[in-house]
Amino acid sequence: MSRSRVLPVAVDVSLAVVAAVIGSLLALADPNLDTRHVAAPTWVFVAAQAGAAAMLLVRRRHPYTAALTIAAVSLFAPAWAAFLVPYAVTAYGAGRRSRQWTAIGLLAVAFLVGMQAWEVDDPFTSPAIIFVSGLLGMYFNARRSLVAELTDRAERAERERLLLAEQARADERIRLAGEMHDVVTHRINLMVLQAGALRVSSTDPAARTAAEELRVAGCQALAELRDLVGVLRTGDGTPTSSADPATAPGLESLVDDSRAVGLPVELAEDGDPDVVAPTVRRTLFRVVQESLTNVHKHAPGADATVSVHYGRENVRAVVSNTPPRRTPDADLTAAGGGSGLAGLRHRVEVVGGSLTAGSTSDGGFTVKATLPLYVPTAARR
Repeated sequence: MSRSRVLPVAVDVSLAVVAAVIGSLLALADPNLDTRHVAAPTWVFVAAQAGAAAMLLVRRRHPYTAALTIAAVSLFAPAWAAFLVPYAVTAYGAGRRSRQWTAIGLLAVAFLVGMQAWEVDDPFTSPAIIFVSGLLGMYFNARRSLVAELTDRAERAERERLLLAEQARADERIRLAGEMHDVVTHRINLMVLQAGALRVSSTDPAARTAAEELRVAGCQALAELRDLVGVLRTGDGTPTSSADPATAPGLESLVDDSRAVGLPVELAEDGDPDVVAPTVRRTLFRVVQESLTNVHKHAPGADATVSVHYGRENVRAVVSNTPPRRTPDADLTAAGGGSGLAGLRHRVEVVGGSLTAGSTSDGGFTVKATLPLYVPTAARR
């Protein structure tokens, strides 16, 4: 039983025990049968006190039943539990206030009849205590309702704050998507058009080949940018490209592109790459791409090695490079945002993988990524 349920039960049991003990002591202290409506042994009145006190155990679930039962007992033997049950009627009883106070009034009248109020010097204290108990129950009920209402308001305010924050993020994503589409896409389109014009107009075969490579790279950049803009607009972290994963460029083409610009790269693949899910394959491609880009920028003249192992449960990729042989170009290194590895780590974690990166003892750098073969459901936000 939880603590939230143990405490109310303990309180009810304690009140029942107190009412039974005090009522029994009062019955034993007044053995004069001439002042009672029913001539019976003293133990009968003690049992009546205990039975009335036992009704306090159900005062939360059945307050009216407890009050009327104690009133019936009090007609013949004024029960000390009558001072405690009015609290339960107004605190836990359903219905209108008139119904609650009618039950309390019947209880007070029954108690006065049982004690033969016309024969005592002070017939007012007992009903006053009964009505004060009812007022305390009203106060507790009002306070509980107020706390519940304030809690509900706070929860609603928190939900509204989260919704507003999410809406602000969505608006910002849409704004960024628009900026990227209007500015970056325009510039890349101009580059592609100029490269195409150079390929047609140039008479130098080497220049035409370089222009064609530049045009193809620009087209690929436009396709990737279109995917990124789709992610920013939808906000679900899933690229919107409809390209067939089987026709997507592989690691070989990525390595060939790096070799074409003068970076010595060795590629070693072990296992079957076809068992990898398309989303994980795309993430693996980005890991190798970003790692080789960092080698280009920060380690000119270095040798790079790409090692990929396709296992039964995961994919492990290691991209390492030797120390740079030349000083990195300051303009080139400053062109990045400085958050490439952080963004790459986030992308790997989204699909349920892990990524570590750091310098080696000889001055080189190593990036290690471990990816699952498929995207677990729990990894999606």
